Amino acid sequence: MSERDKVYAYVRDSVISNPASVGQFMDEREIAAKVGVSRTPVREALLILAAEDLVELIPRRGAYLAPLTGRDIAELMTFRELLETHAARVVIEQDRAPVPDMHEAISVQEKLVDRSEPDEFLAQDVLFHTALVEAAGNSLIAKAYRGLRTRQLRSGLAAVLTARGRQAEVVAEHREILSAVDAGDAPRAVAAIGKHLTTTHRIITGH
Repeated sequence: MSERDKVYAYVRDSVISNPASVGQFMDEREIAAKVGVSRTPVREALLILAAEDLVELIPRRGAYLAPLTGRDIAELMTFRELLETHAARVVIEQDRAPVPDMHEAISVQEKLVDRSEPDEFLAQDVLFHTALVEAAGNSLIAKAYRGLRTRQLRSGLAAVLTARGRQAEVVAEHREILSAVDAGDAPRAVAAIGKHLTTTHRIITGH
């Protein structure tokens, strides 16, 4: 992995996903010291993150992590619903549902409910949904979905930190999705995915 890629991964996974970073400018020197590189790969990585709309580069001030807006959340949930419900229909129609992988993610999440490890809980959340999308076998859709990972983590963290008991609800909603997929019931799976994402949206935005 190149120095630029190391910085990219660090900022994406450790800085952007940290609620304390929201509304703050990133310190290039601090990032360089954390990763053990010069500032050049830091700037290169930030340019990529800006191109992906994950940070905003402001002249003479640096990289800024803006709070997610209501529109950001709405667009994310709409896009996710399109991709995930399509994947559910495909895997059910073609009898290729990734039941073991989805079940494993839920099992790990159950052990993490209400513990002080929201990052790991949400990492399993991403694995659960990604397993479904990738099982549909469309590489372009899978690539687009993987590109939502950081936004998923940020929105998911906002939800579990906002609503007490949300982690347990997420596990129950995931079990409903998996049950429908495993039973080959596409309408029920689509409805369960829609309910799950709508609930998350409502919790984050408050309406």
